[in-house]
Amino acid sequence: MDEFSCHTSLQLKSFPIFHRVLLPKKKFIYHYKNMRWARGRCETYLCFVVKKRVGPDSLSFDFGHLRNRNNCHVERLRYIYNFISYSITWFCSWSPCANCSFRLAQFLHQTPNLRLRIFVSRLYFCDLEDSREREGLRMLKKAGVHITVMSYKDYFYCWQTFVAKSQSKFKPWDGLHQNCIRLTRKLNRILQPCETEDLRDAFRLLGL
Repeated sequence: MDEFSCHTSLQLKSFPIFHRVLLPKKKFIYHYKNMRWARGRCETYLCFVVKKRVGPDSLSFDFGHLRNRNNCHVERLRYIYNFISYSITWFCSWSPCANCSFRLAQFLHQTPNLRLRIFVSRLYFCDLEDSREREGLRMLKKAGVHITVMSYKDYFYCWQTFVAKSQSKFKPWDGLHQNCIRLTRKLNRILQPCETEDLRDAFRLLGL
């Protein structure tokens, strides 16, 4: 992960990614909408929460958002190591591509004190059974990453935490819940291919 760069206290150095503390609400809805066909959404947005242990009985929190820029993917993010332990939560508009998944899995194997959870709005290039993106997600799971599709409560949390909403309430779009269920089932099939194949074999034996 030599392309990773250090980030702390909402500051980025020598890393071509742009971020603001709060997202405009229209931009959040546009990029995080979990529609089936998300044409034109070529950028990936990543809202993050970092929990750091700074003492035996004290924690500190950091949050913000990032997006990819100049062909540098937003997932290639590295936090400095001088914490006793820390955990990171990502809310991503797209699931990681294959290359980012492989590099992130390698990074996590080298950083055992890091706990990472990834919530995704949509699945990136995961339609084909043998896609590298699917294999990348499975590698992340093996590396200990908890990967989940965003639900209504996750969108609500992001709206409250990362969006410049001007007191406006989060209004779910048509199909949010149905698309969440569809994507969750799809992600489960990706992350548990062996169990899925076992069921298919059982159905064949039963003549179904």
